[in-house]
Amino acid sequence: MKRIDELDEAEVLALAIANEEEDSRIYLSFANRLRPLYPHSAGVFEEMAKEEQSHRHGLLTLYERRFGKELPYITRQDVKGFLKRNPVWLMDGLRLDTARAQAGLMEEEASRFYAWAAERARDVETRRLLADLAEIEKSHESLALRLGETIMTPDAAAEESQTRRRLLVLQIVQPGLAGLIDGSISTLAPIFAAAFATQNSWDAFLVGLAASIGAGISMGLTEALSDDGAITGRGHPWVRGAACGIATTVGGLGHTLPYLIPDFWTATAIAGIVVAIELIAIAWIRWRYMETPFTSAIVQIVLGGLLVLATGIFIGSS
Repeated sequence: MKRIDELDEAEVLALAIANEEEDSRIYLSFANRLRPLYPHSAGVFEEMAKEEQSHRHGLLTLYERRFGKELPYITRQDVKGFLKRNPVWLMDGLRLDTARAQAGLMEEEASRFYAWAAERARDVETRRLLADLAEIEKSHESLALRLGETIMTPDAAAEESQTRRRLLVLQIVQPGLAGLIDGSISTLAPIFAAAFATQNSWDAFLVGLAASIGAGISMGLTEALSDDGAITGRGHPWVRGAACGIATTVGGLGHTLPYLIPDFWTATAIAGIVVAIELIAIAWIRWRYMETPFTSAIVQIVLGGLLVLATGIFIGSS
């Protein structure tokens, strides 16, 4: 492995050619992965890939004119300190924002690297060459903005925004909401049954802690194992499982933590307030993301929560 300052001009130019070729393939990979859901953004990446190829051809012409037809084989992995690409294009369920951020980072890093190398080059021709490469990468960055403005019309941007929202609902909101409902409502009965049966805050806390964590594990595994997302498009199963499991645990812990207060009735009163806040939050999420009328959502959630709460209090008091 060589350092960049150990490369001669031919190797630097060959490295730039290899870099342009690899970046072009990365952009094509982004386009292919995103096309089913984001066809307009896929078109942007295809155009960027074409520009990378045109720059590669220009660099090849320059190399042939200066050094002949024999191109040394050198890649980014052969040069210590050269640009490293995070292979996000291999990720399952590649997100549009991730691809765009990676593309911007690629162009910015390449521009800064070539500018840095140009400042430290001792040979005048090498300095000029590296400075030209830095300018090329800057033009790539502005090209991406221009292509986005040209291809991503307002209608296309609105369409892809709706797609992102739909995926957010499918992959995060729905499993998280299911977990929050389960954690907030299903744990009411055991927690308040234990509280009124023992009238001891610590005992109620232990029951609530066990119920919340146990429900979180159960709901998380159930969600993750129920659908691999390949057909339904609901995303990575373990992401959904984590969202569901964490939300379930948080929902149960909300009205469990007040029982850390030693005084039983004070703890119970605060827990009741927390339950009311949880139910309103669930109704708001259903209204915000699931397009459920808020009045209908609040009636359904509050009615269900009160029934479960009454069940726990009745059993615990008997």
